[in-house]
Amino acid sequence: MSKPGLPQGTRDFSAAVVRKRQYIFNTIRTVFERYGFQPLETPAMENLDTLMGKYGEEGDKLIFKILNNGLDNPAKHDAATADFEKVLQGKNTKGITERALRYDLTIPFARYVAMNHGQLTMPFKRYQVQPVWRADRPQKGRYREFYQCDADVVGSYSLLNEVELANIYATVFAQLGVRVEIRINSRKILAALAEICGGADKMTDITIAVDKLDKIGIEKVKEELIQRGLNTQQVATIETYLHIEGDNAGKINQLRSLLGNNTTGQKGIEEIEYLLSFSQLTNNNSPLTTDFTLARGLNYYTGIIFEVKALDVQMGSIGGGGRYDDLTGLFGVPNVPGVGISFGVDRIYDVMEELQLFPDAVQAGTRVLFFNLGDAESKAAFVLMQQLREKGIAAELYHENSKFDKQFKYAEKKQIPFAVIIGSKELETGTCVVRQLSDGQQQTIPQSALAGRSF
Repeated sequence: MSKPGLPQGTRDFSAAVVRKRQYIFNTIRTVFERYGFQPLETPAMENLDTLMGKYGEEGDKLIFKILNNGLDNPAKHDAATADFEKVLQGKNTKGITERALRYDLTIPFARYVAMNHGQLTMPFKRYQVQPVWRADRPQKGRYREFYQCDADVVGSYSLLNEVELANIYATVFAQLGVRVEIRINSRKILAALAEICGGADKMTDITIAVDKLDKIGIEKVKEELIQRGLNTQQVATIETYLHIEGDNAGKINQLRSLLGNNTTGQKGIEEIEYLLSFSQLTNNNSPLTTDFTLARGLNYYTGIIFEVKALDVQMGSIGGGGRYDDLTGLFGVPNVPGVGISFGVDRIYDVMEELQLFPDAVQAGTRVLFFNLGDAESKAAFVLMQQLREKGIAAELYHENSKFDKQFKYAEKKQIPFAVIIGSKELETGTCVVRQLSDGQQQTIPQSALAGRSF
């Protein structure tokens, strides 16, 4: 029998890891709820045509497709073989696959809004915490199965939504103790760059190349732009754009000079300045930073885009999002504006683990172990254990009558701080021994007083 293993890019989570992850989830959920967002869940799989064509050419390659049932039917063998050949060529065929695992939470959310928009109170504010799947190359901070935590607002063009989402980022990371930089740009600025470099049809080519800047560097980006059909003068303009530096005000002045009187670019700059004006009104430790190299190569973004970077570790983005003013138009429901952000929980976990930011209380599990010292003794212990549980104190009874040493070792391995011991003597006197396992101190108290004791 072969040794058991996991699919590449997936992980098991021990109790210690699950508790730390839940600490992150609960922190984010609490902030989402505080800002008026409602929870939503969608299926793990979607119809393939719901997902394909929504993430750009790079994203579409990373969608996990699900094989249809019944492919082992001999009568269908020849047809299935022909269909597989089409799939290997990058084509889709309903004879092989009609469904796929969700790539993100945004497109399923847009599909949900398109199906239910007549019943939703607008603007509709939802948050979603679920796993997604991408056929990416696994590496540090990048997995094939991972969780996203999204918050989106649909049904409103107001930039106040972007202001709120920026503050959600600042609030969550402040509570987690992670120092971050919240970077912003506008796709309108990127659209303006495309317009002065040959036309709006160049935007996808430009954003896909620029989005790789951190990974491949400026020279490789220039090479890719040439390969995508831009001339040397256009590439030089983009290089000037990518070298914009300084503080927020300085960057904006350089951008204005580069884009000139381009109307689309002026609108993008106005959006950026609006967000910055609100950023100055708060006391958060994560001020907004303009980053005009930020592209986020997903085709559905139309306005402000966000990316969050941790400051104290080498890690990719730990959050991102933006405005998508016609995402539901992809599903036949036009003119429903939206904006949303996402938290990369798995990367946030890695950052907090590396920086040792998880509080000790996160690992609190069982607080009290009742020793099992016989049938009558364990029954008395069981009654008291239930009383503690009703008080909200996590407690358990050792599963069998064993030597003291074995039960003490069990408590030590599970990091249980207290032991309650009821032997024959305590059974007769109606008392119990409460022992603090960290220092060995113990006291004998009436069993009736146990539920009122602090653990």
